[in-house]
Amino acid sequence: MTHAINRRDFLKAGGTAFAAAALQTNSSAIAEDQTKKRQIKKAIMYGTIGFPGNVMAKLQAVKAAGFEGVEPMSHMHQDEVLKALDATGLKAASVCCDTHWGKPLSHPDERVRQEGVEGLLQALRDAKRYGASSVLLVPGVVNKQVPYEDCFKRSVVEIRKAVPLAEELGVKIAIENVWNDFITKPEQAVEFMDAINSPQVGWHFDIGNAIRYSPSETWIPVLGKRIVKLHIKEYGQFKKFSVRFFEGDNHWPAIMKALDQVGYQGWGISEQPGSQSKDAAELKDLSERMDRVFAS
Repeated sequence: MTHAINRRDFLKAGGTAFAAAALQTNSSAIAEDQTKKRQIKKAIMYGTIGFPGNVMAKLQAVKAAGFEGVEPMSHMHQDEVLKALDATGLKAASVCCDTHWGKPLSHPDERVRQEGVEGLLQALRDAKRYGASSVLLVPGVVNKQVPYEDCFKRSVVEIRKAVPLAEELGVKIAIENVWNDFITKPEQAVEFMDAINSPQVGWHFDIGNAIRYSPSETWIPVLGKRIVKLHIKEYGQFKKFSVRFFEGDNHWPAIMKALDQVGYQGWGISEQPGSQSKDAAELKDLSERMDRVFAS
């Protein structure tokens, strides 16, 4: 049976279809604009890759999961890392100094501090070789033997020793906020960088670590343009860091809005536990969740 459609019904149906199409187009435009606005590239910290195998196998799995970069540890075999980077097309987002916990720049023993500086210098050389623009550094540790003021003064002195090489190589030293009882407020981070007084020193902002002290989004306006890199990490009150993105306490929309407002563009590096990247499916899930984080 054929039903006639009068002009009014036709226009009404056409208008509805047009509105739906316009809404879909507008949503796509918003999503596209959001992508353009947030120039954040997706990487993963090498030390958290749970996928088995050598450097090549790990980086191949990371590439297949949709990552664009990796954060190698310092003091790895340079040629092996370079070979894997070249083969996969991944970029070195940063280099994590591998000696800053064992040989902190705040240590009471001058010999240990010197070894810590040598470790930082090697990390800078590694970063230059890999094409990374910064080195992640934990500046020191406050404990019973090292009060806050001593940690501050010693680490400033030691970091300054590495600034000339950082300037020569064109690689920044990026200080990370961690659970070391040192720098628990963003204002302290600014004070610390001001004390070093070098444009070659910035901040590697760890979103998950900050939440222990105050909401992560409140750090971003204070740190502002000093943010060199990001560690993208989820945190939950009960399971700590053993939670997946969007299953913890981070306020991702507020965090991303704050990053937009300071104009952050650069690398967002996952530092979630290796249990979340132990196989191809886990790596893919981690990668896709990071996409959702960046789109929040």
